[in-house]
Amino acid sequence: MTAVELGLPIVRGTPEASARPDSPLLVDRFGRVATDLRVSLTDRCNLRCTYCMPAEGLDWLPKPEVLTDDELARLIGVAVTRLGVTDIRFTGGEPLLRPGLEQVIAATAALEPRPRISMTTNGVSLARRAGALVAAGLNRVNVSLDTLDPARFHSLTRRDRLDDVFAGLAAAREAGLVPVKVNSVLMRGVNEDEAVPLLRFCLEHGYQLRFIEQMPLDPQHGWHRDDMVTAEEILAALRTSFELTPEPGERGGAPAERWLVDGGPAVVGVIASVTRPFCAACDRTRLTADGQVRNCLFSRTETDLRALLRGGASDEEIAGAWRGNSWAKAAGHGINDAGFHQPDRPMSAIGG
Repeated sequence: MTAVELGLPIVRGTPEASARPDSPLLVDRFGRVATDLRVSLTDRCNLRCTYCMPAEGLDWLPKPEVLTDDELARLIGVAVTRLGVTDIRFTGGEPLLRPGLEQVIAATAALEPRPRISMTTNGVSLARRAGALVAAGLNRVNVSLDTLDPARFHSLTRRDRLDDVFAGLAAAREAGLVPVKVNSVLMRGVNEDEAVPLLRFCLEHGYQLRFIEQMPLDPQHGWHRDDMVTAEEILAALRTSFELTPEPGERGGAPAERWLVDGGPAVVGVIASVTRPFCAACDRTRLTADGQVRNCLFSRTETDLRALLRGGASDEEIAGAWRGNSWAKAAGHGINDAGFHQPDRPMSAIGG
């Protein structure tokens, strides 16, 4: 997807910092403003999903390189109080593996103005933590679930934890983390036949389902476009059993196209990052577990806030570096361009 196709002007060369408007916000050259911060708490995970990492796992970040709780709290504070961020989503890896997670959430909830706080998790450990997470200030949760079949779950994740995920979903709903959203990736020849069963499951339990096109973020760099089940294919499969109508209202910067199911009020979302890029409305910025800021999920460059923080930089100096990172954001992720290259980091090290 080119800048022209996105409806944006082509900008060539290195962006001139002097051309940046005098704004405290995370603006870029295309008029977008980042207000949604994705914070990766760890690159570690307790599953080994075949499309995410090898069976033996990856080379995890050494502990000294990972931001401490206090460092995380400070950088999140800079984002909220100086840069206009209004939404914080904690990700991983698996964020529930982060020691002190509740303390990090509580520190975030104490900020003024208070941001909305959510988390994306595989749900394996959610059942025993949901109540404490709500008490700390968590508002909502997304749980990854690609299959309802125990044998297929084991094949996909290399772990026998499907019942734990089901329990985590139920606990999140009971704790008030609503709407509980379920994220599903369909892959050709693997689980493409589960579009309808997954939606029926979510409708029966009061969860909100979102299908996500598989993206080229695997460490093996084995992603192939032909293996990806497209948004059009997902919608066609769902329409064999449900009536889908576009949800009225503006989509804004939301990544999912939402559809009313059988007239509503239930909805299903489809995030078509590959076939229907929504880069023109992107409002996200990302902080990795080792303190690097990324202005795009597919960016091949980062800004090192950890070095600034540990080097004695002031909050305003950190904010200035963050603003510069945002200003340099490209028009789009470029997945559909001939010269596209995957980022060096896999998804588990970037954060969703």
